[in-house]
Amino acid sequence: GTVAIEIVDQLGTAPDVLLVPVGGGGLLAGCLTWLHERWPATRVIGVEPAGAASMQAALRAGHPVRLDHIETFADGVAVRKAGDKTFEIINRIGCDWATVAEGQICSEMLDLYQVDGVIAEPAGALASASLRSVVSVEPDQTVVAIVTGGNNDVSRYSEIIERSLVFEGRKHYFLVQFPQEPGALRHFVDSVLGPDDDIVLFEYTKRSNRELGPALVGIEIGDPANLPDLLRRLADSPLQVEAIDPDSPFVRYFDELSKAGLPLPRLNWRRRTQGAACTPKTGDGTPIGNSHAR
Repeated sequence: GTVAIEIVDQLGTAPDVLLVPVGGGGLLAGCLTWLHERWPATRVIGVEPAGAASMQAALRAGHPVRLDHIETFADGVAVRKAGDKTFEIINRIGCDWATVAEGQICSEMLDLYQVDGVIAEPAGALASASLRSVVSVEPDQTVVAIVTGGNNDVSRYSEIIERSLVFEGRKHYFLVQFPQEPGALRHFVDSVLGPDDDIVLFEYTKRSNRELGPALVGIEIGDPANLPDLLRRLADSPLQVEAIDPDSPFVRYFDELSKAGLPLPRLNWRRRTQGAACTPKTGDGTPIGNSHAR
């Protein structure tokens, strides 16, 4: 409860809304206890990550339960089972709840760093991330979101950016069967990509026959609202294209590469209408496919 005391001391009064990240529930239980006795009008909201909402599971069950699976990205709050003591306090006093997707946490981490200069770990950005779309507050209210930690490694930022882009609908994966003929990739760039679309991943796989060669293609679009147009152009093209769900093993495979710090094969090629064609290369500089894919 000392965190709540410090907040009131600094503000001179209690906030209208307090957003508290929740793992085992200790921070929330302490804040609830102190505020309930002294400032009961404060709206307290417990915020859990979507992949490890153990306290809300306990409240639904009436007692702490062990989750079979948790997402450990927000490791500071990734708790399989809520604490017994903290559950009793939270269950007795009560509060509002919010659940935040891990991708939304990533978007908040990036904004905290790029806009406010704050380095936050996933658990640290959890509470403020709920304000992006999950929690609604009034314009004139005093709102406090507790940022609990900055234990973040710069090597994780490729994973953070990836999760953010996928969550925001700006990054999409496709399995594309390219004809083994000159200009096939160039035709794809010119006829399928929009002016603000980028190929950010191009993994060319072994040809299964002489006519076609499959490639895993990651496309980042400038505006999520443009996705229907991209899908329409893909459907209208003569290429065989299969959209890959972000939760598929394909995407998780590249996510694990990122977590392990291994280089991802990338092609950063914005759609161009002028200029010479270029040969795409993997991360180590090796040309993808052969001269037909130019």
